[in-house]
Amino acid sequence: MRVGRKEFLRLSGLSLLALAGKKVVNAITSAAQANKPATRPAKRWAMVIDIKRCLQEQGCTLCINACNQVHNVPRFQDRRHEVKWIWKEAFQHVFPPDGAEYMVAELPGAPLPVFCNHCDNPPCVRVCPTQATWRREDGIVMMDWHRCIGCRYCVAGCPYGSRSFNWVDPRPHIARLTPDFPTRAKGVVEKCTLCPERLAEGRPPACVEACKPKAMVFGDLEDPASEVRGLLNTRYAIRRKPELGTRPQVYYLV
Repeated sequence: MRVGRKEFLRLSGLSLLALAGKKVVNAITSAAQANKPATRPAKRWAMVIDIKRCLQEQGCTLCINACNQVHNVPRFQDRRHEVKWIWKEAFQHVFPPDGAEYMVAELPGAPLPVFCNHCDNPPCVRVCPTQATWRREDGIVMMDWHRCIGCRYCVAGCPYGSRSFNWVDPRPHIARLTPDFPTRAKGVVEKCTLCPERLAEGRPPACVEACKPKAMVFGDLEDPASEVRGLLNTRYAIRRKPELGTRPQVYYLV
């Protein structure tokens, strides 16, 4: 059967339209799968930090360096533009003494690693108008930098100072680019996300893997046999500002 020019063009157009539609559907499906929480055995991820072990390595920044490298965290000379995913603060700034004048002598002034607390009741999620930040079922508080409009409500809502705002383009300030992780843009907020891309591969967060004194322990809080549960069952732990009702899931052993 012969096909006329008009019919040929019509059929060609339909084929191209179908092909384009398939690509769009595949793209949408891929994006949805990428944003879908990885299927992991953990029901509730949590981090436990052993302060005594952490203080064994004075001046150690292995966890910070690993996080910065893996996540393309920029370094600015001007501290007003500083972007931090994980950093260290003096103990008395992390945990105000409130009359505990007889605390262990090593603790005042001791530098502790701090980052997003991945709260069970995160105020940052409640105040975000675009749902650019949300809490996964396994407890990780995530960020979608494409949806962030830079309103900084989450920065104001976080009582731990765990979020940074990109006042200038961070990309020229990345010392060594990691191509496997997306860079951010000027005008968006960023923070620690506990390395979900690594968890999906069965690997621990970069900071945990890099910690030489093994002071950072990561695992399933709802698994009675997990290491984090074992530590919390046998050691005394404190959390940052628990009186606020945010239920932070980063624990410090003292």
